[in-house]
Amino acid sequence: MQAIMLAAGMGKRLGEYTKNNTKCMLSVNGVKLIDRVIDMLSARNISRLIMVVGYEAQNVIDYISQRDNNGLEIEFISNDIYDKTNNIYSLSLAKDELCKEDTILLESDLIFEERILDLLLNHPDKDLALVAKYETWMDGTMVTIDSDRNIVNFIPKEAFRYEDVDVYYKTVNIYKFSKEFSANIYVPFLLAYSKVMGYNEYYEQVLRILLHLHNSPLKALPIGNEKWYEIDDVQDLDIASCIFSEDVVKYNEYHRRYGGYWRFPQMLDYCYLVNPFFPPKRMRDELKANFDILLENYPSGMYVNSLLAGKYFGIKQDYVVVGNGAAELIKVVMEDHAEDKVGIVYPTFDEYPNRLKKEQIVPFVVDTPDFRYGADDLINYFKDKEIKLLLLINPDNPSGNFIPKNDVLRLAGWCMNAGVRLIVDESFVDFTEGFEGNSLLHNDILEEYPVMMVMKSISKSYGVPGLRLGIFATSNKEMICKIKKEVSIWNINSFGEFYMQIFGKYEKDYHRACQLFIEERETFRKELESIPYLHVVPSQANYFLCEVIAKYTSSELTQELINHDVIISNCGLKSNMAGKQLIRLAVRSRADNKKLISILKSL
Repeated sequence: MQAIMLAAGMGKRLGEYTKNNTKCMLSVNGVKLIDRVIDMLSARNISRLIMVVGYEAQNVIDYISQRDNNGLEIEFISNDIYDKTNNIYSLSLAKDELCKEDTILLESDLIFEERILDLLLNHPDKDLALVAKYETWMDGTMVTIDSDRNIVNFIPKEAFRYEDVDVYYKTVNIYKFSKEFSANIYVPFLLAYSKVMGYNEYYEQVLRILLHLHNSPLKALPIGNEKWYEIDDVQDLDIASCIFSEDVVKYNEYHRRYGGYWRFPQMLDYCYLVNPFFPPKRMRDELKANFDILLENYPSGMYVNSLLAGKYFGIKQDYVVVGNGAAELIKVVMEDHAEDKVGIVYPTFDEYPNRLKKEQIVPFVVDTPDFRYGADDLINYFKDKEIKLLLLINPDNPSGNFIPKNDVLRLAGWCMNAGVRLIVDESFVDFTEGFEGNSLLHNDILEEYPVMMVMKSISKSYGVPGLRLGIFATSNKEMICKIKKEVSIWNINSFGEFYMQIFGKYEKDYHRACQLFIEERETFRKELESIPYLHVVPSQANYFLCEVIAKYTSSELTQELINHDVIISNCGLKSNMAGKQLIRLAVRSRADNKKLISILKSL
């Protein structure tokens, strides 16, 4: 068995990374693509590697001649017109070599796990195309296959249909050709096709022609969940570096993104917090049906959006401002108190204290079992502290501690008497028992307690973090007007605006989703409590704070889980945690939670 690698291309889309080198010389986490492939091939008794080179060919040749190739014989074929041809020409230059032995054919811009090569080599079929189930990042040639792994069709870019993605597979661009297939079928058709169509084509087109002529023994072999990536541009390089990272580097690579995990479909995100039961399919369909008009038109300004938010929550338009996520509003509100002393309960959601100078913060560090505290604890602690603003996240993040509504109002009354403003972040309140009556977003409440301000993220409980929506409410109209002037007039997009407009039709679905969530949280709690090395802190939110009490530190358990493609929050790194080993786990769907529990048990 030999291997042929096509490595003549210029890789223009990689910009500076390929300015003086070809794509196979790219480094991913400190290892060049060509080094990975040579090491894999030499470890599997491949007789030789034939590389078709072109752009910056001498750099590749010089590099490979200087490295230890572990006995792998490496030969080079030069494509001198690499800038005028596509890969069909590169392969045609290697046609004679292709016919001499059974061959692994691969492209030079791939990174993949070793097990993928073993799948190919160990499979009894002589002629195989490795394929992967379609994912959103994939581009290029797609195929459809039947239950016997026969390739039914090759779908070029121009024939791609998004409505058919459920049946598409992407060619991994790694093939196994028997010498009989190459000599008797593939190469003759390659030469004939090139003679008619020229050399600015792709070799997959020949496979497509053979399929239509029913003259190909080539079968597809799905690779399942094995990792691979095709690196065409800087975004691909960044994603590949993340997927193929290890240990602490892998954890840091994912966490520094602060989201965007849709790029990694294999990843279970137990870090970010959303409702897994909302929005319903019908609402999604309505959003999809209006996609074109929303994409092509400007959103409304703040006047309309505050009107929609008021309708959404049943409060006056003058009492509410809409944000591009709650994070935008947190920044504006905290900067409005840039010189004030602020009471902060720890542990907490760091977005708030991160907007303050250290000397502004008056900390109340919760040191009770399971981080429980109530309104009286806050009143007793802050009554002799000179603060101008008190922050209450309710339910708290990450502890899940919840102060009942009447007690919060009692705290608000104390704040009024003490001349202290109160921010209540109720982003998680709809996950609480009796959630229907727990919100503070009512005109009479806001009017009775003008010192109280209510922050709410729509992303979390409503399950739409990609829309970036949040609101801030208070009966202090002067403050609302000030914030509206500080944010952009078009601070939310048309999709977020339309979502707020149609939400009323789905309110019953939302209440049902919250009930389903509470049921799932209880099931998940019982399952987590069966894990012997975890102590589960009771929660009224959509997450559980867990103390790691045996076997691992919080950092070690976080690392173990990232190696199983599960990302969690390591709360042991938070401020004022007294050295406790703490993690936070979101509550997801039943299927995802079962998978996580299975992984935790396996550890």
